[in-house]
Amino acid sequence: MNKAFTKETDNDDDDGGPALPPLPAGGKNYITPQGYAHLRAELLHLMDEERPRVVEVVHWAASNGDRSENGDYLYGKKRLREIDRRIRFLTKRLEIAEVVDPRVHAGSEQVFFGATVTYVDDLGEQRSVTILGIDEADTSQGQVSWVAPVARALLKARVGDEVPLPTPAGLRQLEILDVRYPAAD
Repeated sequence: MNKAFTKETDNDDDDGGPALPPLPAGGKNYITPQGYAHLRAELLHLMDEERPRVVEVVHWAASNGDRSENGDYLYGKKRLREIDRRIRFLTKRLEIAEVVDPRVHAGSEQVFFGATVTYVDDLGEQRSVTILGIDEADTSQGQVSWVAPVARALLKARVGDEVPLPTPAGLRQLEILDVRYPAAD
């Protein structure tokens, strides 16, 4: 069948990109105030700046005549679908977001959402991770999602505790050395 006669699907369930995993079933969408502000800023940028700019390009390209071979028109329509998909995703995530300020735990030695935890494993490797929301965690920055196995193992533990971490290679033991939270205002 000719490609011109096939319908592209614009699925509402798209996650807006590979960087953000789906929420666990029945789970809450915990997020820090900074993470919420970042997602909201991205949503407003897409709606107020990016989308109107692309709509303008598509309108101009459509006025040039033959749309079937018009690269500006075809690319613009594709980009509009991507922007709309991301807007839907961000809107849904922000609607169900539960903002949790980790600063309320400042000074605590127990691990809660938003903590930066330093631990040593049974092989002697020391690491620090910050436990954040699914939509804001960046592993390259030493941040893990609160649903990650290491975060689940650490949550509710205290400095000095040893917690088990199930891994594909077997059970590992993590000893918590330090727990820090952002300073309260």
